[in-house]
Amino acid sequence: MPVTQALLIANIGVFLLEASGMARLDAFALWPPGGFGSNFEPWQLVTYAFLHGGLTHILFNMLGLYMFGSEIERLFGSRFYAAYYFGCVVSAAICHLVVTSFMGGPAVPMVGASGGIYGLLLAFGIYFPHRRVLLLFPPIPLPARVFVAAFAALELFLGVTGTAAGVAHFAHLGGMLGGWLMILYRRHA
Repeated sequence: MPVTQALLIANIGVFLLEASGMARLDAFALWPPGGFGSNFEPWQLVTYAFLHGGLTHILFNMLGLYMFGSEIERLFGSRFYAAYYFGCVVSAAICHLVVTSFMGGPAVPMVGASGGIYGLLLAFGIYFPHRRVLLLFPPIPLPARVFVAAFAALELFLGVTGTAAGVAHFAHLGGMLGGWLMILYRRHA
């Protein structure tokens, strides 16, 4: 699938460029707006999704993109799929910025494709609810709708309790929210 493949190549390419030290990419991470010395720029609502905070971060995100992206791209078609994915990325960024400003979070940048991946996960759960998805730890097969609901509930719990600091839990939920809104739009368009 061309869009999924392009996203995989772009994410891995940017990661290798970043890891090589040949380019400083701080200006492309999502910085909170406002305040003294704010580094926020509008393009960061998209560019942050191509940066990752380490090998494990990019591996899990690209595994999710590979596992769910191709199925959803086949279902939606490449044009709507690209709009869907980037809609999830932007809604994840906005949700993260709103929640962290409300909760008074630290002014640190956010990176990662997780908001887009969680949007894809939601679409997979909605359109393929009975398809089995295998958890990695522990290896238990679950129907996609149960898998998605469990991930959403876990992200909400972790976000509200502040567990697993350094993870943008509300960005994950924001990606799901954006995906849900895009699916509603698609069904009524």
